Amino acid sequence: MNSALLLVVLLCATVAAAILAKRINVPYPIAFVIGGILLAFVPHLPVPRIDPNLIFLLVLPPLLHAGGWSTDLQELKRNIRPVALLAIGLVLFSTVVTAFIAHALIGLDWAMAYVLGAIVSPPDAVAAEATFERMAVPRRIVAVLTGEGLLNDATALLLYRYAVIAAVAGSFSLVTALLSFPLVTIGGVLIGLLAGFVIESVLRLLMRGNLEDPTIGNVIVLIAPYASYLPADALGASGVLAVVTTGIYLNQRANRFMSSEGRVVGLAVWNMMIFLLNALVFLLIGLELPLIVSSLGSSFTRFVIDAVIISVAVILIRIVWVFPSAWLPRLLIKRVRDRDPLPSWRVIGVIAWSGMRGIVSLAAALALPYTDAAHHPLSGRAEIIFITLCVIVVTLVFQGLSLGPIISWLGVGETAHPQRHETQLRIRALEAGVQRLRDLEDTFHTAAEWEVAGRVLSEYETRIEHLRGHLKEEDAEHDERFANEADHRLQQEALEAERHEIARLRMSGEIPDDIFRSIAYDLDLAELRLR
Repeated sequence: MNSALLLVVLLCATVAAAILAKRINVPYPIAFVIGGILLAFVPHLPVPRIDPNLIFLLVLPPLLHAGGWSTDLQELKRNIRPVALLAIGLVLFSTVVTAFIAHALIGLDWAMAYVLGAIVSPPDAVAAEATFERMAVPRRIVAVLTGEGLLNDATALLLYRYAVIAAVAGSFSLVTALLSFPLVTIGGVLIGLLAGFVIESVLRLLMRGNLEDPTIGNVIVLIAPYASYLPADALGASGVLAVVTTGIYLNQRANRFMSSEGRVVGLAVWNMMIFLLNALVFLLIGLELPLIVSSLGSSFTRFVIDAVIISVAVILIRIVWVFPSAWLPRLLIKRVRDRDPLPSWRVIGVIAWSGMRGIVSLAAALALPYTDAAHHPLSGRAEIIFITLCVIVVTLVFQGLSLGPIISWLGVGETAHPQRHETQLRIRALEAGVQRLRDLEDTFHTAAEWEVAGRVLSEYETRIEHLRGHLKEEDAEHDERFANEADHRLQQEALEAERHEIARLRMSGEIPDDIFRSIAYDLDLAELRLR
């Protein structure tokens, strides 16, 4: 099978897994990991020899950048203590304990045992966030887990880097590692800030020269993770921290150097790219799995048992860490206790159970070198990839599918539904727009300006009333709900009529295709505002 046909097979498998996830209402990483395993049973598929450096270069920077871009910096600052305890403390604890278990149980040498520990230590918040989107969970749970998912990758991959160096070289200097650690971390952050500043400056220059274009702008933003990762890696700094820092920096300043159309297009581009990267990595492991299993030989059954033990261990390690890390700071430090009272054990329990492993762990496992410094096969590589896959399957499927029912059973929920809060904020934003138009009335000098302002004001006021109808609907008033549904239905009907008319004009040749696409784009945005 040639490469082009293999690519088509992978894309078809991606679509099939995504449809399955939609059909059974599960987060798509769960469907991808199941699809990757099933792909291993398809006969005559080639086994690709993946360049480990290519995995890190093509997969990790975009994933980490997207995580930084989507981070709520204010929420991260407010929850920095619990986030740090999870993203730094728990990752270190998990790495060490898992390494001891792997060394004693599997017989991996210490360097490879720490490699395995670093690989399986960082949870992936994607599956948990997908579950939270369907349930009204407390906002702080989401903030803590999102912050953990961003920073724990940096901690784990730094540990992974040192462990891989030790495994490949056959030696390791703890003193050198400790001395270089501050330079690696601080250097990564500084390079990330510099890369973000350069990207912003380029985009601002394009805007000042009236050369800004949504496509060009988003291509430049796509370059950003590599513009920070590659220099940091070449200089010996943390490429992971550089990418995350660039993502956070650009997200905080995006309104200043990207047009609204550029941000809308960029959101779609990044969502699709992250979706495809997740699918690609999980499906590629399916192609490599038969070779990995065959390399285990007669020890396959023993490694299955070992993998299950490691999987149970990483689940228990998180539980053992999360509860004391929530209690002890408040017990020992009065200021923490006064400023941040202890949350319910149910809330802590949800955080403890949200430890699903995902694509970062799998990418790190696949990125292991094939050979050591002496060009001998790297001992334990196949075992580590197999165990990592098993840990991902157990945590994603077992914990991922049970998280929703556990949240419902524990009765963990928001007292105020987030959708209501979002609606109220939308109304406040629209009211600010109305006030701005009112303030500009003194500058109107022509009838055309008054006419246009009146039309825009009318549209804003209609949208405000529409959103207020949503709030009234939540108050369970039957007549208000009926009126709101009618308003939504009639606006939808009007938009559909507009679409049919421009489609008719396009077919009859009365409007060119570029004008049709422009009008259709505006109608799509208008429909999104109704949701």
